[in-house]
Amino acid sequence: MADQPAPALKEIFNAERLQHIATEMTAVYPAFDAKAFLKLAKKDLAELSIMQRLARVSESLHAVLPLDFEASLEVLRALAPRLNSGFVSMCLPHYVASYGADRFELSMEALKYFTAFGSSEFAIRPFLRRDIERSLKWMHAWSLDDNEHVRRLASEGCRPRLPWSFRLERIQADPTLAASILDNLKADSSLYVRKSVANHLNDITKDHPEWVLDLIEGWSLDNKHTAWIARHALRSLIKQGNQRALAIIGAGGKPEVEIVDVQVNPPVIGLGEKITLSFAVRSTVENSQRLVIDYAIDYVKANGSTSAKVFKLKALTLPGNTTQTLARGQHIKELTTRRHYAGKHAVHVLVNGERLASTIFEILP
Repeated sequence: MADQPAPALKEIFNAERLQHIATEMTAVYPAFDAKAFLKLAKKDLAELSIMQRLARVSESLHAVLPLDFEASLEVLRALAPRLNSGFVSMCLPHYVASYGADRFELSMEALKYFTAFGSSEFAIRPFLRRDIERSLKWMHAWSLDDNEHVRRLASEGCRPRLPWSFRLERIQADPTLAASILDNLKADSSLYVRKSVANHLNDITKDHPEWVLDLIEGWSLDNKHTAWIARHALRSLIKQGNQRALAIIGAGGKPEVEIVDVQVNPPVIGLGEKITLSFAVRSTVENSQRLVIDYAIDYVKANGSTSAKVFKLKALTLPGNTTQTLARGQHIKELTTRRHYAGKHAVHVLVNGERLASTIFEILP
């Protein structure tokens, strides 16, 4: 039996899910007009993206709830734990962002509550745009909260380049605005929180790499949680071969190695097939070395030129006078972020940011 394609992400908000929301709303608020809600929420549903569907649910709830903002929030607070999808529950903080602009403190408390059921990371951003100082004051308090979901919101919500959202231009221009939040979370015990802090800092490296390097160089990396954040926060700079970033993770020295037997198999493929890159790293010195090994593919573009994409492979400590073999498989298939074109594609092995070996594979028309 052939593999069936995965349903589109937007189908999280399908007709069955909308009925679930209507049923649960009726359970917590018997006067709820489920029929009117479903009529509004389902209108032109097939044409809407996932984020448009999320917004549509919020708008439809507002249209049929005959209550003021504060009373509506009480109903939605009761609804939140009954929803059967964390992503779907994000329609509730969206409601706060859409209709709570004039009730700032009430909205902040609601966002803090709702974030535990999905995330309020998108909903906090309109408040940051309108009143960044006041919003960041609340988020600083959230960074000290006992709940990991609330602490994560403190970091994730003010990421300068949060995916699927607009950029926060003021924080993008001046990362010190949110620096105290990151400082509070730099050794957080929750991996959920640490991932957010690392992603926040990685966002900043796109605009202020030296600021991030200065910040992390001032941290004590003896703490394993802080060291984890540092490694992941610097990943883009490490891929670029930034020597300060490599030095922070202990891989700043010139690699004393040879790359041998580098191959891509099969060397000729059709779109949708898998390649395997393999090679051996051979030490040429007696002492151990900390190495960060990545690889880059020069993707052929529509006009015949190429564009390089770096992929993380492995960080390791290589003992002196030893050899380690590495391999990595990769499917060459169409993505929403990348189209593939026929032609010969160069593959480069990078060690501590230096290109040490190359080979090629070919994609057939």
